[in-house]
Amino acid sequence: MTKFLRTVTFLALALLLGSLAVADARGLRGSGGTGSHYVRGYTKGDGTYVAPHYQTNPNGTKLDNWSTKGNVNPYTGKPGTKDPW
Repeated sequence: MTKFLRTVTFLALALLLGSLAVADARGLRGSGGTGSHYVRGYTKGDGTYVAPHYQTNPNGTKLDNWSTKGNVNPYTGKPGTKDPW
């Protein structure tokens, strides 16, 4: 029985750590992930106010931005509309 409990505990821990790794890779664990960061609200030079929001981290490609066609903003559910090319 003890061996069985150790096996079940090990499998549960492996599943938990695996799911945390996937969430981190997708940037779903808040600012600690690699996918996005929070931007505070600010006023642009022309007087336009930009509300606080999340945005993808810069990485040199437009293919994974939420506003790009084929992607969905995980915070708003809105699909991307911009052509990456």
